[in-house]
Amino acid sequence: MALLVLSLGTLASIVQGQCWEGTACTGPQQAAFDGPWNDNIFADSTRSSTPVSVLTWPDLSSQPVENVETLTSNGSLLTYDFGKEVGGIISLDWNSTTTGSLGIAFSEAKNYVGYNSDSSNGAFKGPDGYLSAPLTPSSGTYTMPSAQLRGGFRYMTVFLLTNDTSASPSVSISNVTALNDFQPTWSNLKAYQGYFHSSSDLLNRIWYAGAYTLQSNIVPPDTGRQVPFLTTGWANNASMGPGDQTIVDGAKRDRAVWPGDMGVAVPSTFVSLGDLDAVRNALQVMYDTQNKTTGAFAESGPPLSQTGSDTYHMWSMIGTYNYVLYTNDTAWLEQNWAGYKAAMDFILGKVLPDLGLLNVTGTRDWARRGQGGTNTEANMILYRTLITGASLAEWFPTPNATLSASWTSQASSLATAAQSQLYDTAAGAFQDNTTALGATLNPQDANGLSLLFFPQSSNQSTSIATVLQRNWTPIGPVAPELPDNISPFISSFELQGRLHINDTANAMTLLNDTWGFIINNPNSTESTLLEGYLANGSFGYRNYQGYSYDSSYVSHAHGWSSGPTSALTNYILGLDVTAPAGKEWSLAPRVEGSGLSFVEGGFVTSLGKFQAGWNATDDGGVEVWWSVPETTNGVVTVPMGCVNATVRLSSDGEEAKEVRDGDKGVNTGLTVGRSAWMSVSMGGGAGHVTVAC
Repeated sequence: MALLVLSLGTLASIVQGQCWEGTACTGPQQAAFDGPWNDNIFADSTRSSTPVSVLTWPDLSSQPVENVETLTSNGSLLTYDFGKEVGGIISLDWNSTTTGSLGIAFSEAKNYVGYNSDSSNGAFKGPDGYLSAPLTPSSGTYTMPSAQLRGGFRYMTVFLLTNDTSASPSVSISNVTALNDFQPTWSNLKAYQGYFHSSSDLLNRIWYAGAYTLQSNIVPPDTGRQVPFLTTGWANNASMGPGDQTIVDGAKRDRAVWPGDMGVAVPSTFVSLGDLDAVRNALQVMYDTQNKTTGAFAESGPPLSQTGSDTYHMWSMIGTYNYVLYTNDTAWLEQNWAGYKAAMDFILGKVLPDLGLLNVTGTRDWARRGQGGTNTEANMILYRTLITGASLAEWFPTPNATLSASWTSQASSLATAAQSQLYDTAAGAFQDNTTALGATLNPQDANGLSLLFFPQSSNQSTSIATVLQRNWTPIGPVAPELPDNISPFISSFELQGRLHINDTANAMTLLNDTWGFIINNPNSTESTLLEGYLANGSFGYRNYQGYSYDSSYVSHAHGWSSGPTSALTNYILGLDVTAPAGKEWSLAPRVEGSGLSFVEGGFVTSLGKFQAGWNATDDGGVEVWWSVPETTNGVVTVPMGCVNATVRLSSDGEEAKEVRDGDKGVNTGLTVGRSAWMSVSMGGGAGHVTVAC
């Protein structure tokens, strides 16, 4: 691989202001919520990371890192461990007694440390190889070529290559530094605008691992993976779209915009990092590259620019809804509204008049085996697309009630058709499609999405949840539509769906088993979230389905696996926005079955800070508190916990008063799943509810 050594002046320009080179520091300067939870943030406050230990060969035992590490023979090597996922530009100082070169290789997983980097270039021609820094009998500084920026790694192996036959050729290495390209517009990488804190250290770590994964996926838009793919080495110097930052699928790879991944990544980004500029830029590139004749969105952004996916087409539309919901950026919506409507016309044009179901012809998808025809997963996504589209039509600067009503009506018709033709009453779950072969498969993706998005009875959702549980292993659910594989992406929807129907205890088991395995895996980054893995716990995800049995290709920092971050905030804490920027909000904590004694958290929108928390009481009741912007309205829904519970409510410092069914804004006839709840309509400000048993 050709080498380019950046000058120290160039390095200084990257570090200056602690934002990425040539990027304005437009991000927040400090965390929005101060507290002990900030100790869980994996990011360094500055853009610079240094190793925390070294692995010595051949046994890879971990040792404290020394100020100076020395290699003393041809082929000798050691591995620097940064202790977490990092990514960007590496620099180091060297002092050599010999002529030769210093090899440098990278890996996210401990399994693949050595003379070659793990795979990322997409050609599936073997490992990525290594960088080579020339050595002479002198000293100097090596800086990684900017084109060879390494997007994600935990481990960096250095080794000496020399033909020197003298008794003691050596090179000493010091001042090893990674200049992270994460979140390029932030000068303080710990300036999270959301937080989560609970009585479970594991859940706290999982929430923040999701946030850090997303942070590693927000990168400069000129650092995309090169296409056409290199067959040796790697290059991350391709343009991905507009702006100073964009959100991609993974830190190491593919380093491209993938709208399907954003179905999980965007809600989690909102509740944790709170900066959605990268999301806007990613969505904009999908509109900029939209097929102006058909209205079809690409499956992925440039430079990859794959096409032919009906599901990812719809995820671009759902992503549009999520972005506007969280930001109230209706000016951006207006700018792209014609493209959005064209996209809706495109996908509705594939609904079969005789069946009333979407007929999938763009068959690329998240990696499932078998897509096309009356696929149930795609029809679930279409239902969500229509419902969210109806909301966008109402939120548009000039609301279009007629269009909103039309899309709502079509969603209702689709739901009726899907229920009658795709739900297998005998199996107690949705089948894969309307064919005889489809009737033999009850996929995780379609059924998990149905719990989250689809209107159905409590008995039916309970049955689906039971069927899904048959896929579970001690380390997560195996997806029947991708046999032997565990997908945290699809499991994110199942997790959120279970919480949506108040199957909280099982949801927590799913969360702890799946994401507990990921975050505690000593061979992974222990800071970010895996793209996927096999049922035996190995990293061979998709080995037979597109990844050419190259386990080192799997990403260990993939935003589509961050579902628990939004799930813990929106369901376990229970705080969510229901109208743009939180003008309307909801608070409905899942207390029973959570196994937690307390939870608190919050996030920020353009209207201000939203914060809430709850404490379980010894008598089976709960105390819930909140503080939201004064200009908002919301609904607080609390679990009754026991028969004849007494509920007392206070707001804005007023004395607590007992509330009963029939009081203004109070409803005790509410059920979520099979549990009884009370809801109370509230204005903005602070409040407190106590449920005593």
